[in-house]
Amino acid sequence: MKRRLFSIALTGSALLFTAAAQAQTKWDLPAAYPATNFHSVNLIQFAADVDKASGGKLKITVHPNASLFKAPEIKRAVQGGQAQAGEILLANFSNEWAIYAADGLPFLADSYDESMKLYRAQKPLMEKKLAEQGMMLLYSVAWPPQGIYSKRPINSVADLKGSKWRAYSPTTARIGELVGAQPVTVQAAELAQALATGVVEANMTSGATGVDSKLFEHLKYYYDVQAWLPKNAVIVNKRAFDALDKPTQEAVLKAAAAAEARGWTESRKVNDDTLATLKRNGMEVLPPSAQLRADMRRVGDTILKEWLDRAGAEGKALLDAYRR
Repeated sequence: MKRRLFSIALTGSALLFTAAAQAQTKWDLPAAYPATNFHSVNLIQFAADVDKASGGKLKITVHPNASLFKAPEIKRAVQGGQAQAGEILLANFSNEWAIYAADGLPFLADSYDESMKLYRAQKPLMEKKLAEQGMMLLYSVAWPPQGIYSKRPINSVADLKGSKWRAYSPTTARIGELVGAQPVTVQAAELAQALATGVVEANMTSGATGVDSKLFEHLKYYYDVQAWLPKNAVIVNKRAFDALDKPTQEAVLKAAAAAEARGWTESRKVNDDTLATLKRNGMEVLPPSAQLRADMRRVGDTILKEWLDRAGAEGKALLDAYRR
């Protein structure tokens, strides 16, 4: 009798274990930046928060540094279901939809407060567009302000003429064209190698990317022009989200809201810390000259006009909402 009861207990335990295993869902979340980057650290914390809040029902594996998909491939992978969620740089997809480029327009929103204001105006439009494509926006976090890195001193945009200019989005490529440089598309994961091999001589990016890619090993000057604050967005396949039970969906949304708040706070801190790191490693971190600032603002005006021509009434409505 005891043996039979023991056998029944074992069978019951096995059934419970099997049910638990079946109830667990696993997601892949590709990202383009190193595991040590503040965006990636935030993603890993987000995944841990979801695991805890869902009682282990949803396990999210973060794949940093373009190890699962390259940066330009991540959105399509999420949309097609090859990955359940992913982190994208919105400006990478401006050729697909002009509104994605709004936070990459030079000097439109060039501080954290202005960037958040722009995000609030941009968010409902992005949610609608992503929904049309079978996806959802979970959260978005700004990068630190973008500056100019160069091998040689820059007093005006004329000093950039002919330089090999790293572009990571259509807008940064257009800036290269407007200043007379030679744009070369290089994503963050390949930037260090491009610098080491002489493919890139100058670029616009944040202090965070400067530290991630050790730009101080190849470039001498950083001009803190604070041109714009591009945003990363964490998106999810809508069918994958809808397949979760209600409590797990709520756990994901709650963790996403916490990640967004945490990420914006961390971005401000990272901006200060990374500029200090660039200095410690021998890079000259300088304010732009009046001429360079004026030149770059003229470039920004040209890009804004071109963007409005592409974005049409939707772009004008976004700017009106932002400027209210």
